[in-house]
Amino acid sequence: MSILNICDDMHASVPVTATAADAIREMLEKKSGAAAVLDENNVVAGIFTERDVLRKLALDERNAADVPVREVMTTPVLLGTRETSLAEALTVMVEAHHRHLPIVDENGRLLGMLSIRHVLQAKVDELSGQLQKAHCA
Repeated sequence: MSILNICDDMHASVPVTATAADAIREMLEKKSGAAAVLDENNVVAGIFTERDVLRKLALDERNAADVPVREVMTTPVLLGTRETSLAEALTVMVEAHHRHLPIVDENGRLLGMLSIRHVLQAKVDELSGQLQKAHCA
């Protein structure tokens, strides 16, 4: 199974020219804890997460609508590809303490956003299937 099969169909993303408020609105609309920040070629330039909101905006006296997302996004970004296995993605995410991993093509263009929730659900589904087979045997 491709890692893209467990990513959200509707991932959150904003252009690098967006504001932090734009990114927050996009995350809320897509019910996502992170938004990929894309350059003019749709290449992932950064990631903006709930953690960025807390660490970089919550106590900032500026209005999020006045803060360019490029000032508060996280860079460099850890990325996965279609070839990244679920186990590899989980290892990267756990070791880096990241809950989201953008999945990109060979040119760095966003294909999907993997969350730790997706990985957990895939593993729960796998275990449930194994338990059902063992129970029926």
